[in-house]
Amino acid sequence: MPGVPDVVLCDELGRFHFVELKATAGNAVDLRPHQVAWLTNHGHASVWVMVLKLKTKTRPEQLFLFDGAGAVDLKMKGLACEPVFEVTGAVDWGLVFSLICPI
Repeated sequence: MPGVPDVVLCDELGRFHFVELKATAGNAVDLRPHQVAWLTNHGHASVWVMVLKLKTKTRPEQLFLFDGAGAVDLKMKGLACEPVFEVTGAVDWGLVFSLICPI
């Protein structure tokens, strides 16, 4: 059912941050039309798309973080879009959360 993104965070200052979670085996990011609309309409706020590119036999998994305001481009171009953050292998979650919820 259409609604807010998968994760809603509230930081120490009471500000909300929204994260849409996606996983892909290739480069396409399967954002639904209502997700693109929500992310675009709220692009002035702290809205994000976090994409996990699944590992293969020859490549470790990768994590990408995109600004939600670029949801149209992300839907059209997939992982060819410039991420705010990208990491291969182990993730420093403290860094990821500091990007999503800067204080």
